[in-house]
Amino acid sequence: MADLQNNVSASPFNLQGKKGLILGVANDHSIAWGCARAAHLLGAELVATCLNEKARTYVEPLTKPLGIHLVNCDVENPQALSELVDAAIGHLGRLDFVIHSIAWAPLEDLHAKVVDTSSAGFSRAMEVSCHSFATLAKLCVPHMNQGGSLITMSYLGANEVVPHYGLMGPVKAALESLVRYMAMELGPQGVRVHAVSPGPIRTRAASGIESFETLIEENIRRSPLGRLVTLDEIAHLASFLCTDASSGMTGQTIYVDAGSHAMA
Repeated sequence: MADLQNNVSASPFNLQGKKGLILGVANDHSIAWGCARAAHLLGAELVATCLNEKARTYVEPLTKPLGIHLVNCDVENPQALSELVDAAIGHLGRLDFVIHSIAWAPLEDLHAKVVDTSSAGFSRAMEVSCHSFATLAKLCVPHMNQGGSLITMSYLGANEVVPHYGLMGPVKAALESLVRYMAMELGPQGVRVHAVSPGPIRTRAASGIESFETLIEENIRRSPLGRLVTLDEIAHLASFLCTDASSGMTGQTIYVDAGSHAMA
């Protein structure tokens, strides 16, 4: 039994001793929460974020029992990310991985035709959903002295036209391009960068997409597995990309969508 335990602890498929920051926990259905729960089970020490005090009432009952340190963070506040990273380093000492699971657009722009979106709304969606990942990397990488992983969340609408996905399609396309450029720039420092692209899942953020249930039904119809993916399946992929088992990978968008991205 001792030999088995030693082999497990030596396996690259765990996060024992790793320290991570996970952004975007909203409730028990959010992808960020799934990632936090999975990383904790694999042995990571974590700091997680929620948007504000209102969100904290839903999130803290999830994180507190697991010993996950929770910090409020609204990335539209110019100082928020800097203060978050300072708080995370104060608690953890260093970072081995960061998971960015934040996406937002004003509803009036999200529900509009792309050509009708406002400049201000488009810019806010890009700042929150895309550029915040670059800013986060700039702040975190100096504290990733042993290398590590930066993960963000994308969607098929970055590469294909998905009805009603609207301006988030171009925003996610920019995010996936950002991943590739960041991978090139940060590779020499041993930092790997990926986008995870889940199939549609019923989260608070997704609820703002018009005709979302139709999108769900279409995904089930076209996917080879004939179903949606689960929160745990998304989280397991993200966790793998944070482990040493993925040390030879960077710059990719990796799908976890029951295979629907492969279908015409």
